[in-house]
Amino acid sequence: MPAPRPVSTPRRNPVAQIVERFPFMIVDGALATELERHGCDLNDPLWSARVLRDAPEVIRQVHRAYFEAGADCAITASYQATREGFMRAGLEAGEAEALIGRSVTLAKEARDAFWTQHASERRPRPLVAASVGPYGAYLADGSEYRGYADLDIDRAGLADFHRARLERLLAAEPDLLAVETLPALDEALAIADLLATAPVPAWVTFSARDEGHISDGTPIEACGEALDGLPGIAAIGINCTALAHIESLVTRLRRVTELPIIVYPNSGEAYDPETKSWHAGCAHALAPCDLADGLPRWLAAGASAIGGCCRTGPDDIEALALARQARMPG
Repeated sequence: MPAPRPVSTPRRNPVAQIVERFPFMIVDGALATELERHGCDLNDPLWSARVLRDAPEVIRQVHRAYFEAGADCAITASYQATREGFMRAGLEAGEAEALIGRSVTLAKEARDAFWTQHASERRPRPLVAASVGPYGAYLADGSEYRGYADLDIDRAGLADFHRARLERLLAAEPDLLAVETLPALDEALAIADLLATAPVPAWVTFSARDEGHISDGTPIEACGEALDGLPGIAAIGINCTALAHIESLVTRLRRVTELPIIVYPNSGEAYDPETKSWHAGCAHALAPCDLADGLPRWLAAGASAIGGCCRTGPDDIEALALARQARMPG
């Protein structure tokens, strides 16, 4: 029988606090897309985490651009930032840990500078969510989109992998954690155990392969049921997934949880994993063509927070902000 989870003092839920006051919370868009537009080369196993070392000021600029567009939350550049990954790239352990902490610091600096000039506006003070990418992101082998059935790692091993990075990210004092693109429920539960007594909560989002299952084939309802009510879980949802699947996934999640549901899908372009390239055009004839197009459907299905993942940018977030403004009284 598994050991009981420790009971912690209830923490404030920053996602719920925003959606109580506004029609929905706006998450930012893709970091990598914007870094590439600023001239950064991400053809590296570290992906956007490489820029933490090479051009941290560009990351700060991208965060600021999303705040200017209307985002209520910045997701940090730590998705692929792990001590193991940085050390594999030749850095010392201390340097790796400093870069992981820098990811939060850069987003907080961008947020604080922005809010100094915009605090009088009718919008929430933006949050900083420290990104916690999956084990598969560290492997850089695509397993965050298929699961770990072919790998020799169990829930205890996944917890061991995530523990040190979680401690370093929490030490930098983000507003919450963005545990994202998980392909497997076991990984979510391993992280949830580690966060049971953490000082801030986390949202947990899965990558999904169709309208009812996450990437390893687990029904999305099983994920919602397993995470609902656990200490430290602020929201549940889906990210890095095709627009066509979002409405059904949200509907299924809403049946099993009252937690805020957060979605930040891809742009609508289709990704070819063989050539590692994107192709324009909606992947499904009935799918929304962009975030703003899908917004009414996703809200009606029960979504609470909406943003963008791969290939989305500030223009997409601005469209969401304008749509929210139109829904606000007065």
